[in-house]
Amino acid sequence: WEHYLSCDGSPDPTVLQEMNTFMSLWCEDQNEDIQLVMEKGEQVLNLIEKLQFLLLDTPPDEITEEETVQYQKSILELQNLLHQKYNEATEHLLKTANMHEDSESGNMQAVIKDKNVTFCIWANLKKKVRFKNHVFCDVQHGFDLPKSLAASSVAVRILHTHYDHVSPLWLQCQSVPKLEVLDSEESTQFSKGNVEEPEEEEKKAREEPNMPTEEEMCSEGRKSAISLKENNNSIAVINETEEENEKKSEILDIESQVQDPLMQEETNEKAEVISDETIVDLQQFVPVGGVYHIDVLQLPPQVKQIKDWTVVELLDVGLKTYSYHPEEAEDATLPPIQITLKLSDDVMYVEDPVIARWDPTGQHWRTDGISNVTYEAQEKSITFEIGASYTIALLQHAHLHLPYRAWELRPTGMDEAVFIVTTVFATIQIQIKGNQCMLSSVVVEEKDVLSHSTGKWISPVGLRAVLKKAGVNIFPGEYSHKYVSVEKKAALAEVKAYEQMALVAAAFAFAWSKWNLEAGQEQVVFKVSEDIKADSDKDWSLYLFNGQKAQKLKITETSEAFSEELEEDSEFHSTLYHMLKDFASKEALDKVETASFLFVDVVYQLLLATRVLTYS
Repeated sequence: WEHYLSCDGSPDPTVLQEMNTFMSLWCEDQNEDIQLVMEKGEQVLNLIEKLQFLLLDTPPDEITEEETVQYQKSILELQNLLHQKYNEATEHLLKTANMHEDSESGNMQAVIKDKNVTFCIWANLKKKVRFKNHVFCDVQHGFDLPKSLAASSVAVRILHTHYDHVSPLWLQCQSVPKLEVLDSEESTQFSKGNVEEPEEEEKKAREEPNMPTEEEMCSEGRKSAISLKENNNSIAVINETEEENEKKSEILDIESQVQDPLMQEETNEKAEVISDETIVDLQQFVPVGGVYHIDVLQLPPQVKQIKDWTVVELLDVGLKTYSYHPEEAEDATLPPIQITLKLSDDVMYVEDPVIARWDPTGQHWRTDGISNVTYEAQEKSITFEIGASYTIALLQHAHLHLPYRAWELRPTGMDEAVFIVTTVFATIQIQIKGNQCMLSSVVVEEKDVLSHSTGKWISPVGLRAVLKKAGVNIFPGEYSHKYVSVEKKAALAEVKAYEQMALVAAAFAFAWSKWNLEAGQEQVVFKVSEDIKADSDKDWSLYLFNGQKAQKLKITETSEAFSEELEEDSEFHSTLYHMLKDFASKEALDKVETASFLFVDVVYQLLLATRVLTYS
């Protein structure tokens, strides 16, 4: 509806015919002006973002397998077309390099940028052997050329895309981990004693979503076993009818829900062995700060002005990488070129980034072929040497911010709340209002950072993308337990706890408890306080929940040992909501009753994405 009302001429990304028409028309468009290409590129990036959002946010019962494949294919085609247009625009600019000659050096240099991409282009017109290095003033990227290249007809391009269209598609469209599959299964009320459906039927129903749906997902160049497997695991959420649910017994339900994810993880881990140490494990490291396409290019024939005519020799080869020894074997490499990159202020680097290059043959990031790396933390710059034209990314450990030191969720008004996650390096504060959330602040050593990302109301899916892009990953993945030492909680207890917490979050505050680690895998412990007045001192109580039974504990956070002893004058309840009703004021219960379902859903999504009950 929003797309229809905007009436801006952009295609509907869900309609294949409109997308094909849009891409065909742009392919045929001969206008190669770099500014126009960047403007069109912004429209393309918006289409890609919409398709990614649809894949991540559409409930699984509302999206078919064919639609999923279609959206993924459209994403890849748009990415490839956009980069092709960037290359054509670069070639067009280099043909007229002699018309943009720098008065001091006699060479051509240009820095063209917008919020999505930065072009740094230098053309060697004078071919001076004594030429040492060049720094692009606006962005502080630079390079040193060896003597052999300083006397050659070369151009250097550093194309920084502030997004990543190089990594496998599953990494760009990574959803909440497989725990979400348990959500719809566990959240239904099961009747006791009706054990009519055999165990095989239940197992089959659970395995259905993991059928290979991504076989046609990628273009031939980007298929990989990892991407297929990861996509399958992250897309599916089972949606069963009430009739089917009623046939299942409580015992079968609990056993399969607790054991099935563990079995699934073990199976997946066996298939995930990477033998080559130079290949980057994208479960452990993630690219942050975008991608740098660093190319040493052959300078195309220059435009000549003859009277009133502008003449240029046209070549069929397009943009061509410079070949250092064209008469020798094709695999002859360039002498090392030193590159210096000024890192973006939009990304938080809490430790030295790992530099990797993209291997188009193996379709993965590799750390070999890059030497003499120097990282200057104060200047936020990194210098290294490469022997060829490479696509470079700076990678960070995906689990730097895990486990969390503490967390707190508290209401701040009607359908409003604040969610605070404290990690070893930073304190992240997220505001929730209605059906949206906003990054309020990221504080590192009492200083606010990432101000460009704060203060914007977006969806929970959008917030995850913003924080990951900025290097603040507080969202555990499917394999995070392999890299972080945590007490894994039973999915039954964890998912239901998030549901119950979200349901009453309008009037109750929740926080981390040290006893959660002592409670074992089958149950979770957290602090709860009625919080209907925003700035009042909280009277915290400890509650224990295992997915089927909630109880108030007698111990406090300062007790000497963990005990499951009940608080005096309290009893067990089947849900946290009914448990809190025993102690809550009428005002608090009224707020819970009138809370918007959209607010409840956003709180639930954030709790499920951060998994604070396991990763704290």
